[in-house]
Amino acid sequence: MIYPTGGGAPKSTVDDFYIDKAYICQQPMTTRERTEEMADHPAPVRARNAAATRQAILEAAKNRFAREGYDGASLREIAADARVDAALVSRYFGSKEELFVEVLNCGPDATELFQGELSNFGERVADRLMDDPDRHDGLDHLLIMLRSASSPAAAGPLRRSMRAWFHDPFAAYLGGPEADVRARLAGDLIMGVAISRAITEDHDLDAEGQVCLRRRLAAAIQAAVEP
Repeated sequence: MIYPTGGGAPKSTVDDFYIDKAYICQQPMTTRERTEEMADHPAPVRARNAAATRQAILEAAKNRFAREGYDGASLREIAADARVDAALVSRYFGSKEELFVEVLNCGPDATELFQGELSNFGERVADRLMDDPDRHDGLDHLLIMLRSASSPAAAGPLRRSMRAWFHDPFAAYLGGPEADVRARLAGDLIMGVAISRAITEDHDLDAEGQVCLRRRLAAAIQAAVEP
């Protein structure tokens, strides 16, 4: 599923906290951290595998934020879902805000859309929006955005993540006059259609209507990105 966040190579910040996606998802603990963890938790629930523990926490956080939004999810609940001690969540990821940013930064990668010719961009994206069978991960991140958008604490991280992982690369791909505006307009169209499909997969249209929708959607997105 196309989703305007996640992926790519840029870094984003929360105050002075720097996020690197490869570090977030893969970086093992240091020997000192592993020793401290074993001393503090002599009878752990799950085996002490740093990468697996990080991934379990990230997955639990993604699910909680998708269901309850930023304000409704707690670090204690996320730890319980991941079957780890609550102290480990803070040790691995710091604050709740920092964990939220890392969940956003591990989202689906939309930058592959920006690698083809601009002349058929609308058609390519319309096909992806209408046909993509693997949209569940993107839907989770879409729900995170929607259910966290009203939170003052989540507003800044959401805005920075959207810019870093989607709007800025999109504008760079488009180039030319008013690239930021064109990227925003096309991005809003993409998000709107993604939300509609999440509610009704066939858009409440028969086969002929879906063909017509695909054609008009391709034309609308193409018009939005053209200089």
